[in-house]
Amino acid sequence: MFAAFLLPALPAEASGPLRTHAAARGKFIGAALATGPLSNETSYRNIAATEFNQVTAENAMKWDATEPSQGQFNFSGADAIVNFATQNNQQVHGHTLVWHSQTPGWVQGLGATQMRTAMQNHISQVVGRYASNATVVSWDVVNEIFDDNGGWRTSFWYNTLGQSYVADAFRAARAADPNARLCINDYNVEGINAKSTAMYNLVSSLRQQGVPVDCVGFQGHLAIQYGFPNDIQQNLQRFANLGVQVRITELDVRMQMPRDATKDTTQATYYRNVINACNAVTACAGVTIWGFTDKYSWVPDTFSGQGAALIYNENYQQKPSYTAVHDALAGGTSTDNTPPTTPGTPSSSGVTSNSAALTWTASTDSGGSGLAGYNVYREQGTTDTQLGQSTTNSISLTGLTPNTQYQVYVRARDGAGNLSANSALATFTTQSGPGGGGGCTAVGTVQNQWNNGYVVQPVTVTNGGTSAISGWTVTFTLPSGHTLSGSWNAAVTVSGQTVTARNVSHNGNLAPNASTSFGFQVSRPSGNTQTPSGYTCA
Repeated sequence: MFAAFLLPALPAEASGPLRTHAAARGKFIGAALATGPLSNETSYRNIAATEFNQVTAENAMKWDATEPSQGQFNFSGADAIVNFATQNNQQVHGHTLVWHSQTPGWVQGLGATQMRTAMQNHISQVVGRYASNATVVSWDVVNEIFDDNGGWRTSFWYNTLGQSYVADAFRAARAADPNARLCINDYNVEGINAKSTAMYNLVSSLRQQGVPVDCVGFQGHLAIQYGFPNDIQQNLQRFANLGVQVRITELDVRMQMPRDATKDTTQATYYRNVINACNAVTACAGVTIWGFTDKYSWVPDTFSGQGAALIYNENYQQKPSYTAVHDALAGGTSTDNTPPTTPGTPSSSGVTSNSAALTWTASTDSGGSGLAGYNVYREQGTTDTQLGQSTTNSISLTGLTPNTQYQVYVRARDGAGNLSANSALATFTTQSGPGGGGGCTAVGTVQNQWNNGYVVQPVTVTNGGTSAISGWTVTFTLPSGHTLSGSWNAAVTVSGQTVTARNVSHNGNLAPNASTSFGFQVSRPSGNTQTPSGYTCA
């Protein structure tokens, strides 16, 4: 565990950017980014790229941005954030899947069955889109579900579905991406109070039930006039003791305007205290600031007469709060500007129509922060694409395009964020198709049922052949009078009583003996206990 006190630090201008010092601690320092200034302002882009090793989309991944009309998805803004982060070796935290705000009216007016199906499908599509992207590592699955007294917020989610929607949302997210870290997030839970205790009790209960809650987000929207939550470190630690990761997700510190030097000093102290609390808790992954420049802060539009909440002013000049964050991260660390040595030329093996294995000679690091891992890129002449990351000198690449030549190279990275020179290029060509010896099987399991309906989950699709497959189609028959009312993790069509389910973008590639799954819900006449039969896979 890091010590709760820090050694004296060099002034901010005498050392590296925030991300260098955060990475040296094994933490992230992040910012929420808006797509408008990211596209249009050079200063905004440069600071976002240079200072932070983690980003959160401020609005571009919320429901109203990604699925404004039922079944009509728009990922342009989300993709812009992910592409920017990929280009700058940053991780992305997805925000947010299920929230009472910024959710379209068409969702809010649904009945219980349709709302649950819509929620599961939304999560499947949004999380599934980035499931194979190494840049997107975590999600806020549910957001702001408690009122300030620790009771359940009477949102349309709660009023229609009850408490069960939380567990259902987490399970859907895990099905869509088995590797992502799944978080629950709320505000005014930084200190120990009724609301944070309600959160603590819920997380404890959900994990005991096997619900995949991996992390808890503490937003951190603070104000200097209301005092600092001095038990924040103690609170972070009690959640960490449940076995979850903790993180500060939306930090800003607002003040009553006008801004002055005294208020700046208090604000800087608040920022420093939050960073120090995270430094002191091993399970605290890092801190995300909700924006970084006062020019684009949400605060003035929400809190009348308040503002100046961030670490850069409207003209992109660093404020005392920037120095506080920097020095809290840098304290006790040494500056490492030495990149690792260049990795060896990668060697390919096991190339199929959509996958390949690479190995290379390992790099060494002498700068003091240690070798952290490797990034693997596809050379494309202009903007190279990062295909994946590995902590060892090998990687299995998936999701490749059949019958395509790939030229790839590797760069090593150290704990301070330094990158090595590019390795020499390796060239391989994927196969033209799945080849012989393929074949798949499908088995459906009834998860639960009631008088006039049931849920089948999982339908497990397994590649029983000796070659990889890049797509599958499952057909089955509904009993007479039964109608499909929802599905997830598959593209489904119905003709009479015959249902055809095809893979979606994130679950079509299956290596030999590998499996994936999808699910569906059916309505049936009361008292009819039949369920589907005759699952076939091609």
